[in-house]
Amino acid sequence: MKIAITSEGNTLNAQIDSRFGRCNYFAFYDTDTKQTEFMLNPGKEASGGAGPAAVQFVAQQGAKKIIAGEFGGKTVPLFQSLGIQMVSESGKTIAEVLEQL
Repeated sequence: MKIAITSEGNTLNAQIDSRFGRCNYFAFYDTDTKQTEFMLNPGKEASGGAGPAAVQFVAQQGAKKIIAGEFGGKTVPLFQSLGIQMVSESGKTIAEVLEQL
């Protein structure tokens, strides 16, 4: 299963980004291969609709779970309609989150 995590940077020592739609990076962790790939959030600088654009990006990458500091009101129903599980988490590094999985 692929899990997406909002990230302030592109290393395992980066903190979870509290902003979903405008996070700097997404860390995609594959539970089968145990590999983590960091990808820039393509909608970070969007003038509007960053949250829905980020939902679409996460879904296109095949994630079945998303971990973020918080989710905007427009993103929650989108994730629910796609069957992607949402988990709120903050104050941890990407490595700490991965250790918990």
